Amino acid sequence: MSRPVRIPADVDRPDRVLGPLTARQLTILGVAGLLLYALYGATRSVLPLPLFLLVAIPVGLAVTVIALGRRDGVALDRLLLAAIRQRRTPGHQVSAPEGVQPAPEWLTAATAHGRRSREDVAPTPLQLPARGVTNGSTAGVVDLGPDGLAVIAACSTVNFSLRTPGEQEALVASFGRYLHSLTAPVQFLVRAERLDLAPQIADLHDRAGGLPHPALEAAARDHADYLAQLTQHADLLRRQVLLVLREPTRPTVAASTSSVLSHLRRDAPAREVDPAARHAAEQRLTRLLNEAIELLTPAGITVTALDATTATRVLAAACNPDTFLPPSAALAGADDIVTATAGTDDDLDDYETEGR
Repeated sequence: MSRPVRIPADVDRPDRVLGPLTARQLTILGVAGLLLYALYGATRSVLPLPLFLLVAIPVGLAVTVIALGRRDGVALDRLLLAAIRQRRTPGHQVSAPEGVQPAPEWLTAATAHGRRSREDVAPTPLQLPARGVTNGSTAGVVDLGPDGLAVIAACSTVNFSLRTPGEQEALVASFGRYLHSLTAPVQFLVRAERLDLAPQIADLHDRAGGLPHPALEAAARDHADYLAQLTQHADLLRRQVLLVLREPTRPTVAASTSSVLSHLRRDAPAREVDPAARHAAEQRLTRLLNEAIELLTPAGITVTALDATTATRVLAAACNPDTFLPPSAALAGADDIVTATAGTDDDLDDYETEGR
């Protein structure tokens, strides 16, 4: 007879292999213990045991705290590695795929009386995970460089609590069929972004005067005032659910090796991806996207692939989440050519005023 099995809420929690200890914690403690034992074996002929314990006990306690401690749900060893990586990362990074020219001599000589080298003054190129977004056959394709390609799709939501128990079981079964069909990792990203109602409020005021009845005009202006009051008294948020599909352009072993080398050598040149491999990865992404649309539709979830312009806007909002980014189809994509006619003197004055 089958019985239900309770699944922990934290599905990403690592498995415990020895009591409450995970494999990562056992590795840290075991390596630290072996190093201390090897140090004792090398120094026991010249260093008394009490004096060695004065050094070994604080070191062992520090390693134990790092291995077992947590802060805000993150292990201390991961926070320590992140702090070391952040300390070693250059503080001046600019978007320059073609490279950064070295700082001139007059700048290095004038900076701290020449105590800082030219490498300390000059910025380093900023290496983002996304190299660009292009229009594919069905959606915008995000180029991740050596990590492959990705496609972003927007998913609608379902009010689960208002459904009957039978409908809830059907929705769970439909979503379960999609999860069982997966052969590669996918990501469901639920993000909240600040909502800018200024365009809607301005549009209501502009169109209120053209309505055919005075009551409709008053209702439109009242609604605009209501929205303005909401923006003044609360931070309005919009929730968005994104489905991210990803495919490598190289074999897994080669991709992981090149990723490690690129982290060890920042100046290593990027390898060109074979056009045939890229096309094959795009075809696999298209197939995965179609399968998601077909299998999630019975669950009441509408999957809409994002084009290059919308995907670029989503990536820009993720890089700067505290900035208002109202939806706009006029936002150019990464590979779009932006052209404009010659502006007037008034436009130039406005531009200079905003720049200051």
